[in-house]
Amino acid sequence: MAIWNSFISPTFVFLQAILIVVTVAFVQEYRSEKSLEELSKLVPPECHCVREGRVEHTLARDLVPGDTVCLSVGDRVPADLRLFEAVDLSIDESSLTGETAPCSKSTAPQPAATNGDLTSRSNIAFMGTLVRCGKAKGIVIGTGENSEFGEVFKMMQAEEVRFMLSNLCLLTAACLPFIKAPKTPLQKSMDLLGKQLSLYSFGIIGVIMLVGWLQGKHILDMFTIGVSLAVAAIPEGLPIVVTVTLALGVMRMVKKRAIVKKLPIVETLGCCNVICSDKTGTLTKNEMTVTHIFTSDGQHAEVTGVGYNRFGEVMLDGEIIHGFNNPSISKIVEAGCVCNDALIRNNTLMGKPTEGALIALAMKMGLDGLQEDYVRKAEYPFSSEQKWMAVKCVHRTQQDKPEVCFMKGAYEQVIRYCTSYNCKGQTLPLVQQQREQYQQEKTSMGSAGLRVLALASGPELGQLTFLGLVGIIDPPRTGVKEAVTTLITSGVAIKMITGDSQETAVAIASRLGLYSKNSQAISGEEIDDLDIQQLSQITPKVAVFYRASPRHKLKIIKSLQNNGAVVAMTGDGVNDAVALKAADIGVNYGNSIFRNNN
Repeated sequence: MAIWNSFISPTFVFLQAILIVVTVAFVQEYRSEKSLEELSKLVPPECHCVREGRVEHTLARDLVPGDTVCLSVGDRVPADLRLFEAVDLSIDESSLTGETAPCSKSTAPQPAATNGDLTSRSNIAFMGTLVRCGKAKGIVIGTGENSEFGEVFKMMQAEEVRFMLSNLCLLTAACLPFIKAPKTPLQKSMDLLGKQLSLYSFGIIGVIMLVGWLQGKHILDMFTIGVSLAVAAIPEGLPIVVTVTLALGVMRMVKKRAIVKKLPIVETLGCCNVICSDKTGTLTKNEMTVTHIFTSDGQHAEVTGVGYNRFGEVMLDGEIIHGFNNPSISKIVEAGCVCNDALIRNNTLMGKPTEGALIALAMKMGLDGLQEDYVRKAEYPFSSEQKWMAVKCVHRTQQDKPEVCFMKGAYEQVIRYCTSYNCKGQTLPLVQQQREQYQQEKTSMGSAGLRVLALASGPELGQLTFLGLVGIIDPPRTGVKEAVTTLITSGVAIKMITGDSQETAVAIASRLGLYSKNSQAISGEEIDDLDIQQLSQITPKVAVFYRASPRHKLKIIKSLQNNGAVVAMTGDGVNDAVALKAADIGVNYGNSIFRNNN
């Protein structure tokens, strides 16, 4: 009975470990397949194509370079298109860049983009992106794997093949010269332990044979005894113990709502010393929010609260501003609310993020009802060329009175239509001194990483009264700053990688404690000018990588690994997928396209 128990106990543990490993692997592989199916949904099955002068409903897979495609609101772009006709066109390129703010598109010629900066190609509509506003026509210049979207897939497939070959090399112990099988720190430690035990075993055998030979014993008997002792010194149960321990770690992480694909990753996570993180939606909330108001008469107000809801307050010199108790601020809020096409219902935005931020500001002031108080008589839609939007309205209860024009947009454009400015409810002539002051304020807000909008109102375009500026930003997530502080204190370096501008990226990084005076920030264009060895020398000093494409993210990961770092990549979009695959640990948040942990 004792013999049976001694046999069944380790056997049961071994079978249990195998069952856990197989189950976890099966579930995660199934999730991976489902994720790939979700990716295919980013490319539309059908599109509107011009053939022989007629618009036809065509399968997207039948498109060839040279075809003309028509786009309208809600369409997914079926191929890379060079736009030759665009009306108020805005496209959501978050599937490629990770930045959710819609990109305004035009037909104006652009310089050739050699640095992979997709945001600079304003006359190209990329496959898989979504038309948020307007309509357009374009000529197909790239389909399938020859598109920008296809380039991302090819890089992903290359990483997947490398990963599969590496695993095959590990499983078969076939040390192919052209495959360098990556190993986790635990696997490296186990290999080192195996080598040390082997050396000790040979040493034990040699010592016993030497002692036996000196004592005149039979050399073969001494060799047998030495081998027996050496074998007994090897902990044959160690692999089972390690597997069970890692499986328990996976179970604990599941309780924390973290799905782990490979058992050794549990241990690798604890050895991670560099984290590369996407900005939008990972470090930030991905909800544009007004944080600062500057009035034309020189008042500075701060806005609290985050997201598309009414939770927050407008603070001026420590006092809460609500309703119309401050005319200078309420006029700005009124203009931003009325000159707006967005709606917020049940804390859900329907429209552009920037306009949603203005509606949320009005909600905090209790003025969101103004949007329905005015009847719109005419509209001048926003375009990337003019960079402003204006509406002509009349109040529902005062339709016999003259129409009022409200405008919002880039400061440089809005100020051109202004002849006066508002000062504590009075309208005063706009002089050069005021223009210079407003320009300085706009520059100051922009350098702080804020997206700046100017607002004005008046009887006619060209006779507007300048009201002020609002600063908008995608604020950091709650708890991220504390997490960053904990990681840095623990000796983990954090790198922000984003497709956004330098000003915005540095501003967010500074708020989170990732960027200081001694930190560096480099662009995707600068990364292109460096090889892996050169990049490896400067990445330890760089805190922010901006205007980074998927190709740049992959190069950054490789350069850090080249320094011997154990790198974790966090992200939540297709633009992060390649880097997630290449990193030692890929961490994806939420229920987005990739649930991947390498």
